[in-house]
Amino acid sequence: MTPFDVLRPRLLAEPKPPSRDFLETAVSVILAPGPSGLEALFIRRAERAGDPWSGHIGLPGGRREGADAGLLDTAIRETLEEIGVKLTRASLLGALDDLEPTMPTKPPLLIRPFVFGLDARPVIGTSDEVTDSYWIPLESLHAARGKATVSIKEKALEVPCFRVANLPEGLVIWGLTYRIIGGLLPRL
Repeated sequence: MTPFDVLRPRLLAEPKPPSRDFLETAVSVILAPGPSGLEALFIRRAERAGDPWSGHIGLPGGRREGADAGLLDTAIRETLEEIGVKLTRASLLGALDDLEPTMPTKPPLLIRPFVFGLDARPVIGTSDEVTDSYWIPLESLHAARGKATVSIKEKALEVPCFRVANLPEGLVIWGLTYRIIGGLLPRL
């Protein structure tokens, strides 16, 4: 039995439709075997004026577009656009619970995380939206929980985070990405 076989029944096969009107977004949690067990792919977003996630560590994904049949299509399309990885429905393990940002947003934003299992690490590219990528062993994240001070709208705020050794100095996994991965870890 593979780790993917263990994880699949612990994920949502059919997420419920949103209960109210949201700006819908989707992200891809991409897992692959590594030297220390299952690893997850994280990206560093490009620094762009006006982008609230500018320069942050995150997951490939973005907003649903009119041509997307559903949020799974959004996750697959955005991953291809941002990092050049072509995900398939066959590699889909399931979904995690939908999330909303804890910071007030207008209009309301829904984020649906889809979990994909790949047999090996794919070649990762960069784009105008992504400057770097990192494979991080999931097992190392349990011990990496901590706190960090981040700047939000020029205010310092202490937040829960994962402090990971192979990220560049000063970068941590926090916010929505922290919450998404925090929802995945107990299911492993």
